[in-house]
Amino acid sequence: MAAESLVRSQSYLGARYRYFRAKLGPLKAAKAMGRVLACLYYRLVTKGQLWVDRGTAEFERRSQQRDLATLQRKARSLGMQLVPAA
Repeated sequence: MAAESLVRSQSYLGARYRYFRAKLGPLKAAKAMGRVLACLYYRLVTKGQLWVDRGTAEFERRSQQRDLATLQRKARSLGMQLVPAA
């Protein structure tokens, strides 16, 4: 239930849940996000780490970096090179 409540959240966790939901579908996304929340809770309780919400913009920035790295890896495997648009 906690994972599904993140659908409209404008936080890093909300953005991550929406990403999972787009990739996996609603049922698998809820399960995957539940695991993320459980791991986060475990780290907070056992290790005393602090949670600082980085926001949706940070998740989007990291997602774009991940997509760019994937494209570069695919281009390299095909013997091509990506050139940024001017």
